[in-house]
Amino acid sequence: MTMAKKFRTLLEKMPTDARARAEAKAKKVIEEMPLDELRLARDLTQEHLAKILGVKQSAISKLERRTDMYVSTLQDMIKAMGGTLEIRAVFPEGTVQINQFGRLRQRRTV
Repeated sequence: MTMAKKFRTLLEKMPTDARARAEAKAKKVIEEMPLDELRLARDLTQEHLAKILGVKQSAISKLERRTDMYVSTLQDMIKAMGGTLEIRAVFPEGTVQINQFGRLRQRRTV
């Protein structure tokens, strides 16, 4: 308990700009995460995720190390973790959500 209080005291003593930089960095770390860290943050083991997806644990290990995969594979993995995959295109003028992958997936499963 005293550790949290000491950290809070330290945080309160930080200059406003330093606190803002720390918060921005923490937000970026949370917003950008590789699949293995996301799985761990969701409190799932590779074995449990493999069971949900109906694959072997080694398949999860391989997927987490891949830098390229089918959108449908990534979508299945995110869904098994309790989430929804969204794909966005970011331009200087703004952000556009790409929705064709969801429609293609729905047609394929029907």
